[in-house]
Order: sequence, then C-alpha cells, then structure tokens
Amino acid sequence: MKRLILAALAAILMMPMLSAGNYKSFTVAVYARAYEVDKMSDPHYLDSTWTIISKQMKLDKIYLETHRDKLIVPQKTLDAAKMFFQKKGLEVAGGITYTINEGNYFQTFSYATPEEAKLAREIAEYTAKNFDEIILDDFFFNNQKNNYEIEAKGDMSWTEFRLKQMAEAGKNLVLDPAHAVNPKCKILIKYPNWYDDFQGCGFDLGVGPFLFDGVWSGTETRNPAGDQHLQNYLSYNIITYLENINGNNGGGWVDAGGIQMGSWRYNEQLRLTMFAKARCISLFDYRSLVGTKNPDNANQTIASLAGEELTTIDKFVYKLGEPVGVKSYVYPNTRGDEFLHNWFGMIGVPMDMYQKFPTDESVVFLTAAAAKDPSLKSKIDKALHNGADVIITVGLLEKAKDVIDQFVEFQIDGYALVNDFGSYGKTDKDILIKKLRYYTNDSWSVLSCGRPLTDGTNNFPFMLRGQYSDGNIYVIDVPEDYSDLYVLPEGALNQIRSIMCKALPVRIEGPAYVSLFLYDNNTFIVESFSNEPVNIKVVTGETVNTLENMVTGAKLSADPEEAASPFRFRGRGVIKPENKFSMTLAPHTYQVFKF
Repeated sequence: MKRLILAALAAILMMPMLSAGNYKSFTVAVYARAYEVDKMSDPHYLDSTWTIISKQMKLDKIYLETHRDKLIVPQKTLDAAKMFFQKKGLEVAGGITYTINEGNYFQTFSYATPEEAKLAREIAEYTAKNFDEIILDDFFFNNQKNNYEIEAKGDMSWTEFRLKQMAEAGKNLVLDPAHAVNPKCKILIKYPNWYDDFQGCGFDLGVGPFLFDGVWSGTETRNPAGDQHLQNYLSYNIITYLENINGNNGGGWVDAGGIQMGSWRYNEQLRLTMFAKARCISLFDYRSLVGTKNPDNANQTIASLAGEELTTIDKFVYKLGEPVGVKSYVYPNTRGDEFLHNWFGMIGVPMDMYQKFPTDESVVFLTAAAAKDPSLKSKIDKALHNGADVIITVGLLEKAKDVIDQFVEFQIDGYALVNDFGSYGKTDKDILIKKLRYYTNDSWSVLSCGRPLTDGTNNFPFMLRGQYSDGNIYVIDVPEDYSDLYVLPEGALNQIRSIMCKALPVRIEGPAYVSLFLYDNNTFIVESFSNEPVNIKVVTGETVNTLENMVTGAKLSADPEEAASPFRFRGRGVIKPENKFSMTLAPHTYQVFKF
C-alpha cells in the first residue's frame, strides 16, 4: 500500500503545473504606463477602458506603473486604481520606468548625477510602500555621458564603468531601499530583447539575475528588419536563455510593435513566448489594448487578437514538456556573432543557450559569444575527449584562433562569393563568406560551395570537420550577412541540420523560415514564418511510425519511400535508419505533434 501511495504522489508531482487563473498553461497580465495610471483618477476612464478590454480577453494581473519620464502617479490615484482592479478579481502589482525623457532617445537616469540618483531611490521607496511586487520596465540601464558620468567613469571603458555602476545602483538605489520600506516586496527586472548588447549600457546577465528577486524577458521582435536586428525566433529563445541562467524567469513581455506588417506578426510574438513555456505573459500596454487596431480588421482591437490567440494556445501548451535544443555556451558580457542563435533558430535548428559550458552534451554549439572565456580551451578539450562534436562559427575562429589551433588548424584567407553547393543545390544570389583553409587530409569539408562548384575550378568549404581525441570540431562559415542563411538551398540546410541536430530525436528538412520547437516529453512544434506555403519533412528515428497532431488528433504516417531507410554515411561514421513525415505548412502557421 505504501508503495502505491508513493507512486501516486510521484505521478501527481510529475503532472504539468496548471495556472490558477483564467488559463491552464500560464497567466496573462497587462502593464499600464504611468501616463494611463495617472488618468485612472477619472472613474469614467477606468470603467470605460476596462469594459472594452475585459469584453475581449481574460486577464489575471495588472502592473500599475508609478513613474515614467518624471511623472509620479499621486497616492490617491494609485489607491483608486488598485481598489478598482482588485474588485475586478485581478492581482495588482507595481511598475517603474527609470527614464527622464523616453522620447529623447530613451534618456535614462544618470546615476552619477546626485539629484537623479536621489530621485531613483525615492521612487523605489514610494512604489514599495504600495506594492509587494514591482517590475522594472527595461530602461534600468544608463545611456548618459554627461559630465557627472564622464568624471565617475575615470579610466574605465564605458562598458566596464556601466556594468559596475548599474550593479551598485540596483542594490543601493532600488533593492535595499525598497526592501527597507517593505521587506515582503519582490523586485523584478525586465530585461529587453537586445541581450547581446546589454553590457554596453550596464545590464549584466552575470550579476543581475542573481541580484534581483526575479527577471522577465522582452519578447518583442516586431519588424525583423528594424534597427535591433531581432529575428522572429528571439521571442522564444530569450525566454529559455534567461530561464537557463538561474531558473527565475517570470515571463515574457510583448508589445504591438510590428503589427503594421499584419496581425500574424503580433500573434507570432504571443505564441513564441508561450511555446518557450513562459509562466506569464505581460501585454504592453493598457493603452494599446484599447487603442491599437488589427491592421487586417479595423473593427478589432489587439485585445481581441490577443484574447483569441492566447485562448487557442492554452489548449495545448500545458501538455508540452520542457524545451530542449542544441546546447550553446554564451560567456557573460561577450559581444560577437550578434544574435546569431536566432538566425539558426529560423533555419530549423532549435537553440538552447546557457552561461555554463554544457560539459556532458554530445553536441555543443559555440559562437563568438564564447570567445572571452579564459578557460575556453580546457572546456573544449574536455568535451572533445568525452566524444562530443563541438561546432563553432567562423566568428569564434577569428576571435579565438589561438584556442582553436590547439585542436585543428583552420585558417581564414580573405573572402569569396559563392552561389553553388554542388549536389546540395544552388542559391538565387551570390553570398559572401570567408575563405577557409585547412590542411588536406588533416581536415575535411562536409559541405562545399563555389561560383560555380559544379563543373567549376575552385572549392570553398562552408562546413569543415577536424578530428581530435574521441570527438570532432566543426566550423560553419556563416555568411557575412546572416540573412543569407535563409537563401541557402534546402540540401545545404539539411546537411547543416543533420550534423547540428544529431543528438536530438527530431529534426526537419526543407527550406529556411521554418522553426522546430522540441520538448523533453516527445512533443514538438513546427512553425513557418514564410509568406508562402512550404513543404517540409520531419525526420525521426526508425521506431517512430506515427505522429499525432495534438490539436486535431489526426495521425500522420511515415512516408513509405523513406521509412526505415538503410544505413548510409553522412560525413563521418554510420547513422541509424530514419523515418520521414511529409507535411505542408500554410504561411505563418504551426502544427503541434507528439510521438
């Protein structure tokens, strides 16, 4: 009997955690800026706006901002707003935006300026008196270079100075004062979407997640062609990345930026946030839910759009396990191969980023973001001795050539324009890559290209392999324009995926602009970001004969001509037989499967 009881308890503990709010899989919040909170002194404004929002979507929580751009919401107004939303059944928390003038190139507080440092502290104390939870909107950084800042910086670089300054400001001006006023108050920091550039303005992912009581992730990818170079996949990737740091990522944060491209662009950001298993999603902002319209339907607000999308996602997200992917190591505050992981996510290679080197993995992906680690050589050496495949970018080869030379001697010798990958297909345009050199028969090209390669007179490696101890080290010649990864022929993309995803139970074949989201309980999602229908194949082990659509219940059988394919060579060694499942994805759609 005791054994049965223990087994039952174990089964309960292993069940997916369900939300206690309006949704099974997550909670949904809205953030209200100080400008809108200030208007909540008017009961008509409060009632009329809430009526519009609540009729179109379900909300569990609201963040009421106390300060933005030197506007501090009066106590009486805060009291009225808090009481109103609590009576509506919402959890109420506070928010702070530390800007002096957001419209002036995001002018932040100058924490070396005594008056502004004093005001920052007072705002933290005031907000903590009113709320047991406070989230800092993503402007808790410093982009000022006034005379106070210049004097405080001294001989340090701006990056060194700001990292030191903002850690001190976080503790001395926000956390300690807030906790002194309200010991129960939890202070959360929302990190923005531009994570690879954080250190330049003082965000330190090696310190901040352990300093604050929790973190949130900015999952706003908006228009991928915008100045921040954010590809769609980042809306998923940043959630798992920050969660992997120390497990305290409270949720994702989406705004209406990019909606002018179509309602699908807004919906993609919502769903990718939740595909990453975010605990909560916060919609920015209260004003937008009321006033921003669906560009494809002028009669519909984004509150309605969000309500429909989140309700649909909620039907299956709680059934997914924990996200998994190709493990990649990022050394804190290292700049290089900026946001490249998201481009790989967009060509169907699921990413799983960590600030600790994944020593026990059979495949490790390293970009130039690992270059500054002083112990990088010993970590790679250990992985290779353990039989791992260490896949590096040409960017890491450039930044850490002395390290890589200890394992395999690759050289960079100028540039080449290529458009032909031989039997793997051709591109529709010339792409610019580095010319990689290697010692013949010491290393091998597992993917070559030229201009032309077929019936041509020269060959340039796009992916090289060298053997070391019991492992292999690969280098990928990422094009100078990362977006040229999207124009690679399907055959070339399939070869890259087969090497990078060899340790995963599922991979895909097909064109770019299709992402694979994989989970540890034999579930996965494939999503197309293409404007045209795309045909793909899902590749599994030979024991998987059927995929079940988790939304429709439909069963998909393996392609007869591909089922249980014979052993064959792929660059090195023998691989196991595989099954393939063909499917078509309509533009900007996804399908969810279990196997």
